[in-house]
Amino acid sequence: MARKRRERSPSDLKLKQPDRSGPTEKTLIQLAQERGLFDEAKKREEIIAKKSAVVTSRQPSDDEEGSEEAGLPPSVERVLETALWSVSLSMLHFTFDVLVQHQYSIDRVVWSRVLMRFGQALLVFGLLIYVLHPHPANPGLIPGLSQRYQSAFRQTIFFVTSVCAGCYLIHITNSYGYMAVMKQAPPLGCLWVWSVIELELLWAVLSLAGAGLFLWIKGYSIK
Repeated sequence: MARKRRERSPSDLKLKQPDRSGPTEKTLIQLAQERGLFDEAKKREEIIAKKSAVVTSRQPSDDEEGSEEAGLPPSVERVLETALWSVSLSMLHFTFDVLVQHQYSIDRVVWSRVLMRFGQALLVFGLLIYVLHPHPANPGLIPGLSQRYQSAFRQTIFFVTSVCAGCYLIHITNSYGYMAVMKQAPPLGCLWVWSVIELELLWAVLSLAGAGLFLWIKGYSIK
């Protein structure tokens, strides 16, 4: 038979204080201090920090990387932008020219003349855009004038051009014969469109309102 285990009461357990005398052997921290491991780690961290600071100072920023990789001289950008604008307006002139000839011309469209006028428009608009279109390489039209007044002067030129071109185009289409309309309507239409695009929103709306007011005062029709 198995013997019954004697149950012990809590009062039978002897209480004992923990040992507070401390370790008798050297700890890992003391060994590391004796061998100078902490000083070596600190020196290593300082060397890594110096190397990372030098690499960071030598790395260009995102803007500098973009300018170095894809940047072009301002003069080259100005020429390319002028070419883009002049080709776009010349194509618009080409379209207006063909449409006007289809509307008024009795004979067939003479494509050689249309292409010749396209080339003339390309040269004229290229010169005008190169001189008048705002660009960092073209800070102002008048030397010595502050940039604030340069912008206002440019806007004045485009506003006057827009109003005059729009009103005169309305006038010739309602008063002149078909030959005058065929010759003058395409360049005037392109000049009007370009001037409105170059204007700020408020001045563009005012210029269109001026053309509408001229149409109403003269009693012309847009049909």
